[in-house]
Amino acid sequence: MRVFALLMGVLCVAACSTITRGTTQAVAINTPGVEKAECELRSEGIGTLTIVTPASVVLEKSMHSVQVSCRKKCFTNGEGVIASSTEEMTAGNILVGGVVGLAVDASSGAMNKYEPQIAIAMNPIKGCRA
Repeated sequence: MRVFALLMGVLCVAACSTITRGTTQAVAINTPGVEKAECELRSEGIGTLTIVTPASVVLEKSMHSVQVSCRKKCFTNGEGVIASSTEEMTAGNILVGGVVGLAVDASSGAMNKYEPQIAIAMNPIKGCRA
């Protein structure tokens, strides 16, 4: 019984990022000066998602960055990337939780984070009338 309790304690502490940071994250997507642009978000981690700006969307964390493509009539298309990087807590997790903690956080996506916001530039097309 003691061994089970100890193992459960190690697993709880080991998955530090999963517990403290979670496996999802809100990201704000904006197209400054262009309201109601339609944007498609794509990555291996989230699949494909379509939103209308301005928007805040909750994404499943993943090691894959998210490609963003926005369009609206009479504006140039806008492209951008919501970059994925490693949470700072991962280094501490390796020390405290070892391989178990790292494996739990890696499999849940919790060891990753996205930029909290992105602004996609779109320019008006001269002479275009909506």
